[in-house]
Amino acid sequence: MRTYTLHLDRDALAGEAHGLERAHLVPDGFSWAAFAYGPLWFFLHRLWLAGLGVLVLLVLTAVAGHLLGLTPVAGFVVTLLVSLLIGLEASSLRRWTYARRGRPVRDVVMATSVEEAEFKAAARWLAGTATVRPAPALHGGLSVPPSDLAIGMFPFSEGQR
Repeated sequence: MRTYTLHLDRDALAGEAHGLERAHLVPDGFSWAAFAYGPLWFFLHRLWLAGLGVLVLLVLTAVAGHLLGLTPVAGFVVTLLVSLLIGLEASSLRRWTYARRGRPVRDVVMATSVEEAEFKAAARWLAGTATVRPAPALHGGLSVPPSDLAIGMFPFSEGQR
């Protein structure tokens, strides 16, 4: 089974069908298409910044290989490893781009196919049982503001002496 993340607009409410037509499901795991086609895969998915970043990474890899005087076999291996990294990180870059555009992860489903994932995600969203992530805390989950923290001292226990 594969894990899929559901990305909806930030203001979409669970139980409402309004935002589902613009929803995106992103499969987690290795992307063979991103491995094979690199920046073209990102541009096809309208991930412009990530695509430009991958293109720059590939060009810098080629230039560095040429300047270091790598043999063609070594250059091929380095390019293959960079492409492997691109295939591994493609879905993470896609999720990052959607979150940056105001479409954070709203639900996570496990399914054997894209169709099953779409069905499960839509059913959970319309039923209102989707696991909507809460907004991040102001102080990263701390019970006191960072200005009241002291490293190496225990100011909270001084009143108990």
